[in-house]
Amino acid sequence: MKTLILCAFALLSLSFCGYSAEPEKDGDKPSDAAQPDAWANGQRPKYPFKVFDASDEGQTAIKKFKLDRDLKCELFAAEPMVANIVAFTVDNKGRFYVAETFRVGEGVIDNRQHMDWLEEDLNSRSVEDRAAFQKRHLGANVIKEMGWASERIKIVEDRAGKGKADFSQVFADGFDTILDGVGAGVLVRKGTVYYTDIPNLWMLKDEKGAGYATTRKSLAYGFGVRNAFMGHDLHGLRMGPDGRIYFSIGDRAARVKTAEGRLIDNPDSGAVFRCNPDGSGLELYCTGLRNPQCLSFDRYGNLFTGDNNADSGDKARWEYIVEGGDYGWRIGWQYMRSPALGSFNTEKMWHEQEPDQPRFILPPVGLIAAGPSGNLYYPGTGMPDRYSEHFFLCDFTGGITAKVHSFRVQPKGASFELVDRAVLIEGCLCTDLAWGVNGGIYVSDWVEGWTKTGKGRIYRVYEDKSAADPLVGEVKKLLAEGFDQRGVDELIGLLNHKDLRIRQEAQFALADKAIAGDDAPIKALDAVLANKDSAQPSKLHAMWALEMIARKKPQAIEALIPLLEDNDTAIKGQAAKMLGERRCEKAADGILKLLQDKSERVKFHASNALGKIGKRETIPAILDMVREAKDADPYLRHAGVMALVWINDFEAIVAAGKDPSPAVRMVSLLAMRRMERNEISMFLNDSDANVVLEAARAINDVPINGAMGELAALIEKPSYNDMLMKRVLNANFRVGNVETANALLRFAMSDGANPNYRADALNLLGDWSKPPLRDRITNLFRPIEAPREQGAAADVLRPVVNDLLKTSIERQVPE
Repeated sequence: MKTLILCAFALLSLSFCGYSAEPEKDGDKPSDAAQPDAWANGQRPKYPFKVFDASDEGQTAIKKFKLDRDLKCELFAAEPMVANIVAFTVDNKGRFYVAETFRVGEGVIDNRQHMDWLEEDLNSRSVEDRAAFQKRHLGANVIKEMGWASERIKIVEDRAGKGKADFSQVFADGFDTILDGVGAGVLVRKGTVYYTDIPNLWMLKDEKGAGYATTRKSLAYGFGVRNAFMGHDLHGLRMGPDGRIYFSIGDRAARVKTAEGRLIDNPDSGAVFRCNPDGSGLELYCTGLRNPQCLSFDRYGNLFTGDNNADSGDKARWEYIVEGGDYGWRIGWQYMRSPALGSFNTEKMWHEQEPDQPRFILPPVGLIAAGPSGNLYYPGTGMPDRYSEHFFLCDFTGGITAKVHSFRVQPKGASFELVDRAVLIEGCLCTDLAWGVNGGIYVSDWVEGWTKTGKGRIYRVYEDKSAADPLVGEVKKLLAEGFDQRGVDELIGLLNHKDLRIRQEAQFALADKAIAGDDAPIKALDAVLANKDSAQPSKLHAMWALEMIARKKPQAIEALIPLLEDNDTAIKGQAAKMLGERRCEKAADGILKLLQDKSERVKFHASNALGKIGKRETIPAILDMVREAKDADPYLRHAGVMALVWINDFEAIVAAGKDPSPAVRMVSLLAMRRMERNEISMFLNDSDANVVLEAARAINDVPINGAMGELAALIEKPSYNDMLMKRVLNANFRVGNVETANALLRFAMSDGANPNYRADALNLLGDWSKPPLRDRITNLFRPIEAPREQGAAADVLRPVVNDLLKTSIERQVPE
């Protein structure tokens, strides 16, 4: 009682002035005006790059590395040829394109150095917002200094063929505005260089044979709406089996206007995007990541990434990336200390699948590494057979414990699990990986620490026997010669090559020929699919080629329909996925049957495909699949949710919310969450506690303000669930009228309520007149814009305090 009296006195002493905060207005800057032309008049800009002279340090360092059995390591390139390597790639002719950073510590701001800017940073919703508050705080001189250093791309070659780089030159630089981040991703395809450097996805070309980029174009602009942590950049460039470019960003987030004029706004988490090679068709592919630095596809077309942990009790995650996936992270949690990371930790969002996790997230495949950086999938040649179907993942820890992990994934339900874990190399401060044309895997070395050193190395890790395999020479020759000039029959034969790179190049060449007007590739690809003796790789790449062709010639996709009855789960699963991508209505009946398949992976692809085809009459079968799964598989649940969202029959979604099955009601709820529908409040009175909690999460965390009042009303029937009650109390605070103030007070005075919750209620009343700018649960910038009813909290508390005072005085008067 004494504590309650003191709290009440404190509340009465509050200043009851109103408070409102309005975020700065967003701006949409066109891509062609994103940055000045740094190549004006053919003059390449000069910058004071600091790079160390040559030494024997790189060669000496090899002695300290620990290698997997039978492997060797040799130095390919070192300073001054390369320095500060963030990412690199190797083209088909064996040329290395190296993304070097010089803006780390010179022009890229880290929030940890400016915590007094935190709320402005969290409030930032566009790159223009970010530039504006940086200018206000830093002033003209500092802003000028931020342009002294530029990111750059270098070409590095072994022209003598002796296994060591002997030539290098700058391919592109001039990435040096206040908005520029760390240039963290590079991809080369047929002479076109793609480069990710906040705020742009760049396309660079040497159209004059000058040896450096003579033209550059921003394909997309608007990445990096806040400072966040340095290293949470635009990166991860990878060509997908569908011929699209995939790339990722950390929780510096994005607000991007596409070439078609659509707005993509993802302000609070890291994400994966994809687009066509010319930048058209940009899509937000998935969200809820913290800092996914690199992406890799396996031989079956599945996409994966390593997502960095926040060093606050959580662990780094290996994630299976699917369209529409939400992996749980929100940037506000980074800055919560009590409890650390807030709900991300307390609600086990980073854990492998557990029964009491939130249902809106997709849990990781596994927990691996401490600082996931570059990753890569084995193409099939150049290394020992024990690495077949393995991924390789850089673990950048800033010290001698850094290593490259190797592992496989194998199906587990509709997702996967990690198996065959090993370490390829330890002791190298690895940032990225690439396959060379000479066999072996190449590893870039930051050398030491977390800040740039002016040093950098690229090592080759290999096995003598595997590198000497004649197949390696064949791969090198095929890649160097190219594929455009090859005939259809030869390309069809190469679809079954052992090396994934050769299969993919043959696939792309066949698709290009067909799109250009040649019907022969389509007939040949159809024949591959019709032949029951065709090998699995040939079928997979033929399907992907036909899906690419069908974007211009829609009927080409129909050749995949018979494969829905294939005995190979990988084949029929990908067939369903590709048919869904092209919205092939003729395939709907065949895909519908796959919802009863023995393989959860096939069911997953089938449900997604039906959602994209969009036929309302398939909803009952989709819900039957969900009902049978009993909410046991997060990826099947996700497939059901996405199908409902894509079909977009809201009456059917509401009806599903009244289904006897809790699993069906859950997918209905999660569909409403994605659609931000107020009707989600119907689940707050559900008989299943998990459904009620998930509804509360959606209403408070998204937020869905139209349902906030119904969530607040649950204070009248308090729960013992901590995750639910925190959101119920917060909802009362955010609604913010006399009724909810009364409700909080009654709750605080209730002897039956949990003392911790009662204290929370009093704290909320204490903040009533001047609510914080950040939400108490998500820690995101969400000012309460509606004016408070002046004095509401005081009016509610005043009679209570008077009674308490009277009682206290009477007890002190002697009889």
